[in-house]
Amino acid sequence: MESSPQKKGRNWYSAMGVLFLVSGVIVLVRDSILWSPEFVVDFLFDGEINSAKVSIGMLVFGGFLLTFGMRKRNVQ
Repeated sequence: MESSPQKKGRNWYSAMGVLFLVSGVIVLVRDSILWSPEFVVDFLFDGEINSAKVSIGMLVFGGFLLTFGMRKRNVQ
């Protein structure tokens, strides 16, 4: 068998990071379509916890997981 170079980012962390990023983008796009983008911006800066803030948190957490997954060494 030939020893092929391993591809970076093929692990659990990067897969979950992509999942969180896609979910966060879907929520923001859905809210922008149902309401207007001005309402979504208002939701981001008001004092209550709502879906817009949770989706921003999902984007940040997904970016962290994806970055961590790219740095992590693959194990065979």
